Amino acid sequence: MARINRPAPVEVCYKNMRFLITHNPTNATLNTFIADLKKYGATTVVRVCEITYDKTPLEKDGITVMDWPFDDGAPPPSKIVDDWLNLLKTKFCEDPGCCVAVHCVAGLGRAPVLVALALIESGMKYEDAIQFIRQKRRGAINSKQLTYLEKYRPKQRLRFKDPHNHKNKCCIM
Repeated sequence: MARINRPAPVEVCYKNMRFLITHNPTNATLNTFIADLKKYGATTVVRVCEITYDKTPLEKDGITVMDWPFDDGAPPPSKIVDDWLNLLKTKFCEDPGCCVAVHCVAGLGRAPVLVALALIESGMKYEDAIQFIRQKRRGAINSKQLTYLEKYRPKQRLRFKDPHNHKNKCCIM
């Protein structure tokens, strides 16, 4: 079986949010995956593809895995968007600057789209969010997902007050 060349995990930081976009591990590569998560301080993983590994070792290490799969190449269903934004609102309020990892199969479609949505919901224009992600993750976001992000209307669900003062209690407008 040929080894698939996958891009390395990338960290995307904006305001008080940190994301780790990565590809899916397998049971054979799980130790490396867990080491990457620890390196970036990620305690939550959002898996948006089919299951390719046993999440038990992650959970034993205190890492929560959320399973929110949706179709490859497609935009996320509204239920997943709501769950994602609610998760981020909670995580970044409780622990500003923490890291949330998200992965699909290659880390080029579904995972970057969710990060783009978070950036858009926090006030970034969709074009800037795509460019910001593509600077770190070349080839991210296909044309169908691009159209989805262009038409997406944010409700500013991740607008944080005073993002530079992490000591203040997080307030979301």
